[in-house]
Amino acid sequence: MTGKRHWTLISSHGAVLIEVARDPDLPVREIAGRVGLTDRHAYRMLADLCDEGYLVRERVGAKTHYRVDPKRPMRHPVLADHRVGELLLALAGTEPAAGDGD
Repeated sequence: MTGKRHWTLISSHGAVLIEVARDPDLPVREIAGRVGLTDRHAYRMLADLCDEGYLVRERVGAKTHYRVDPKRPMRHPVLADHRVGELLLALAGTEPAAGDGD
């Protein structure tokens, strides 16, 4: 018999998105630690989420602030009629407000 395979229901991207929704001002090192990633991998997840419009990166003084767009659709075809805000409400206990003009 082989060993148990390790897998999760939420991807690293999803876990990073949830942590950002919980605290948009978390430093990357803190996000990485909470999600179990290296800092470099967390930066890559954040960049991917920004590139696809799920996050907006803003500089606030010396800090980086991330804003989640809760209106973005879920990426999996089975869930495409649902919005990210629904996931965040269920798992993070919060649905971030849409940005100005949304």
